[in-house]
Amino acid sequence: MDWMAWTVPTALFFGFIATTLVIFTVLAIKFPETPRKGVLGMETTRGDRLFITLLGSAFINLAWLGLIGANQPYALIVCLVYAVAVFRWV
Repeated sequence: MDWMAWTVPTALFFGFIATTLVIFTVLAIKFPETPRKGVLGMETTRGDRLFITLLGSAFINLAWLGLIGANQPYALIVCLVYAVAVFRWV
């Protein structure tokens, strides 16, 4: 896999995403859910909210890089606050 720059942060990132998907799959099997309506006015499930969180976090990180620079640990804090908000109100 020389074509891809597999660094430790890259491997940790993809490992975290894979682990999160496995956890959410187990949760969906053990604790079936009913969709709920949030501030968006549409019904969402845990998986929908995870997708919205991941997509929004990608945009937050891209905007952070473009506007502020390379202090990405602070962008992670913003993403965590965003994730809590999405899972609470969306």
